[in-house]
Amino acid sequence: MQKLSIAQRTPDLFEVTIHSKTTTTHNVTVTDKDLHVLTGGKASKKELLKFSFAFLLEREPNSSILPAFEITLIGNYFPEYKRKVKEKFC
Repeated sequence: MQKLSIAQRTPDLFEVTIHSKTTTTHNVTVTDKDLHVLTGGKASKKELLKFSFAFLLEREPNSSILPAFEITLIGNYFPEYKRKVKEKFC
């Protein structure tokens, strides 16, 4: 079982740590604009991050997740991401 911890470093930058067989840390940028585009403002940045990492971990091990990225980059690798976010929050 993987445990996720999220620490906000700046208004837009979050440090996400995944505690698993191998612990990994990821610096993720989530802007207010990203939050509005993805969720219509119906989720907090931390809620979006929790959902996004659950989404990623269903598809790849934590050691394969980039160490730093903008939240919108997920859609470049997984085209269904935006649709899944909208299904969850909108």
